[in-house]
Amino acid sequence: MSTPEILRSLLGHFGMLSLLSIGGGATTIPDMHRYLVEANGWMTDQQFSALYAISQASPGPNVLFVALFGWQVAGPQGTFAAMTGMVGPSSIIALGFEYFAGRAPHARWPNLIKKGLSALTIGLLMSTGWLLAASVDHSWTAIAVTLLTVWLMLKTKVHPLALVALGAGAGLLGLV
Repeated sequence: MSTPEILRSLLGHFGMLSLLSIGGGATTIPDMHRYLVEANGWMTDQQFSALYAISQASPGPNVLFVALFGWQVAGPQGTFAAMTGMVGPSSIIALGFEYFAGRAPHARWPNLIKKGLSALTIGLLMSTGWLLAASVDHSWTAIAVTLLTVWLMLKTKVHPLALVALGAGAGLLGLV
């Protein structure tokens, strides 16, 4: 593929994902993985996971990983194409929703839409977690740490930073 074709492909695909990113850009990570790693071979599983981890550890917006994916594929132009595709369509829809919902403050439809989309968001986030864990959990200890972390998040009120420390400790001990 030539550079203009790659840029058009990034813009189009991330534009489509923008329309599906109910609950944030992270909900579409499984399809980004399929597109960038499996379908086009623009990066490896390890690169994909590393870029996502770097973006989440960095200050700034949550959707920063899209910029890193675009940069990995096509440099600065890839960053611009991926980010424009990812934030453009969804921003227009959000502005339109707020405009029309604001014109009818007592209408029921905005809340019905929000409630209906919350289940979709949870499912998309679960598939994202599954994909990211599957790409880095290759030992039984890593799988155990991941399952323990998920269980603790769901069943207790342990602070997430304590769970990050648990994972860091497992890494320092060479368990993962």
